[in-house]
This record gives sequence, structure tokens and C-alpha cells, in this order.
Amino acid sequence: MNTFPKLHNAMWPGLVGKGPGSEPFIDLDTMLNLTVAAASDGARFEGVDLFLCDPHISIDSSRDQIKQLAEKIGSKNLVVGSLVAPVWPPTGGGSAMGSSEDRHRFLEQVSKACRIGKTLRELGIRPYGIVRIDSATDAATWAKDPDGSKKIAATFRECCQIAEDHGERLAAEGEICWGGMHSWKRMIELLELVGRPQTLGFQADMAHTLLYTLGYNAPEDAILPSGFDWKDEARLQEALKTMTNALRPWTLDFHVAQNDATVKGSGSHDKTGRHCLPDDPNGKLSIARDAGYWLRDEKGNLTKAFRHICWDGCMFSNEVMLKPETWNSILHAMVSVRETHGWEA
Repeated sequence: MNTFPKLHNAMWPGLVGKGPGSEPFIDLDTMLNLTVAAASDGARFEGVDLFLCDPHISIDSSRDQIKQLAEKIGSKNLVVGSLVAPVWPPTGGGSAMGSSEDRHRFLEQVSKACRIGKTLRELGIRPYGIVRIDSATDAATWAKDPDGSKKIAATFRECCQIAEDHGERLAAEGEICWGGMHSWKRMIELLELVGRPQTLGFQADMAHTLLYTLGYNAPEDAILPSGFDWKDEARLQEALKTMTNALRPWTLDFHVAQNDATVKGSGSHDKTGRHCLPDDPNGKLSIARDAGYWLRDEKGNLTKAFRHICWDGCMFSNEVMLKPETWNSILHAMVSVRETHGWEA
């Protein structure tokens, strides 16, 4: 059995798309317990990726509170990997292309996230992982400002300096709802504008990047045609190759996921791709096969670019998330990815 990449579960599906106007939040302890209980042919989840946001984890946590968090996670034989910085206005941040005050709040949230990341490393609970950011602005707002990407890049360069001061690396999440990052070409343009590949890279999520091929919010960047016939497996694979060949060199963090190629949302997290369960009959991806486009280079060689992979299940209903079989099925899909594209230490 391959030992790398390590298998992590995301904790933020208990928060994203939940809360007022939607279903109740699922607390961190419950998410951790669901993760620990999952099993597939003797395999277990080995870690978790965290969202640094109430009611899970305060971005203003003291060192003692971070130590308590580390002890809680360590007691469950889990480690911490990547962290999500709460850079959006509702969580205390601001647009990366907004006013000086917006940008100040954005940078402050990134600084706090990097501080927590460094502390978790020092406590020995976080052996790898990045801090995730995005532009914290929508695609429509970005489209109204011809200098939008330049402004975001300037903010991200300041983020890079903050990260380097804390010994961290950053990954920009590729998702169609974030302005300046809403297509694969715009994402590459932004990363090149920042020009700090050793510090800022790309976070690929299979559910979101599938929508890149369809050109949602950026029809000019579509790889697949409108009304694409999903039975045409050969054309889908060529589209995935085109996109991953362009983005893979930038990729520092990877989410395994399934997607039905529709744009949905819930709560405050709207106009994005719905994560499906791995065996969803409407899912368009062959998970183990298509993960290989991110984990292997154009010649089929393993890149070994990251030491863990994470399942992201945003916006599943609470009823689905609280079923043990949900997580057994997810873990089984994760194991299949590692057995197909993993390696031994």
C-alpha cells in the first residue's frame, strides 16, 4: 500500500453554505469524529485541513488556544495540513482588489492565518500544507475594473512577503466565483503577474476545475463546447489534459472531488460548482483516473508536488454528512487515488 500522499478530510464542509438562512453549522468535534470513524479496507484518514473561522476556529486564537486545538487533533491520531484564511468581508477580510481599507483587512487575515500555521508547525502537529487564499471578490466586480488583476496581484505579492516571514506558502483557489481567478487562463495570468512561484501557487479542486473547461463566467476561455456530450470521454480527457498541463506546474495543493458540471450554491456561497458524492450517478469525473492529470506530469511521471491530498465536500446536506457511510465511501475514493498515483516513503 502506498504511504503518500497522506489522506486528509476537509473540516469546512461543516461551515460553508451553512448557518443563517441555511442548515445549522456542524461543529468541529463532530467533523473530527466523523473523520476518525471512517474506514476503507483498513485505511483511515490521516489528517485534516482546517478553516480558520468561527465557529470552528477563531482567526484570533491565542497560542494556548492553538495548543489546545493541536492536542485535540493529535489525540485522534490526526495531523493538520492546509489552512483556509478567512479573507472575505463577512469573516473580517476585504476584497484583494478593493480600497486600501479592504486590502488592509485582507492582509491582516492572511497574517493571522500564517501565524496560526507557523504555531501549529512549531507544536509538531502540522508537517506539511499551505495557507489558502482567493481574491475575495466576485467575477462581475472584477470585470468592471480593467486593472482588477493587477490590483489583486499587488495584494498577493504583499501576502507572499507575509507568508515568507512566517515560513509559509500560499495557494490561490481556482474557483469560478472568484474574480480574476474565474477561468484557467485568468488564473495563470494572475499567478504570472504575482511572479512568486516559490511562495504562491495554485490549489486545484477537481470539482471546481472541471467547470474551468466549460467556461462558466468566462465563455471565451471554454475548452469544451456549449452543450458538450458527456458521453464523449475522449474529448473530455483531452480538455482535462489541456487545462492541467497549463496549471499543474503551479499546483501546490490538491482536492479530490466529484462534480455534476452544474453551477449551484447554498447560503452565502453561491454561483459555484456543487461537490457530489464520489458515486453520484450524475458525476462527470472518473475520480482515480482524472486525479492523475494533476498528480502526474505530461509523460505520466509522478510529480510528488505535495505530501497530502484532501477531500472537499462543500455543500452536502447535513443529513448526508452525518451518515457514517458517506465518509467510508469518500475514503474509499481517496484510497483509490493513492493506490493509482501514490508512492512509498
